[in-house]
Amino acid sequence: MREYLRPWKLATLTIGLGLLLVGADYYHAPDWDYTISFIMAILTYLTAPWAVHVFRVRNWKMMLPALLCYYVTVDGCYWLYWRSVDTEALAMREANFYASSCLYWLCGFIWLHRGPLKDILTSRASRATLTPPG
Repeated sequence: MREYLRPWKLATLTIGLGLLLVGADYYHAPDWDYTISFIMAILTYLTAPWAVHVFRVRNWKMMLPALLCYYVTVDGCYWLYWRSVDTEALAMREANFYASSCLYWLCGFIWLHRGPLKDILTSRASRATLTPPG
């Protein structure tokens, strides 16, 4: 739990979410609004570092749950949300899947580090501390 409350992680989540909200406002895409931006950003924050860790250490027993978290975050919640709000927006589903997948894994790698930001910036030895939050 402590890892989720690290200031640098919360700051990067806030910046990323801010960019998603600005994008939703600026582009007016039929499948991009504030609500889905919040849902997908929070799910990514909570699950992506763990999923990356599972694949990084080749934890075969946890790969199916990690893939499920990935799917629910990048497509499942998207489909469920737009299915209940506006089914026409689902026409963009494939494009969203690819973009969201890239962001999911990128964020997972960024948030994978356990520890303060200064460890990443000042020490190459910090690579050995890459483990999921929790």
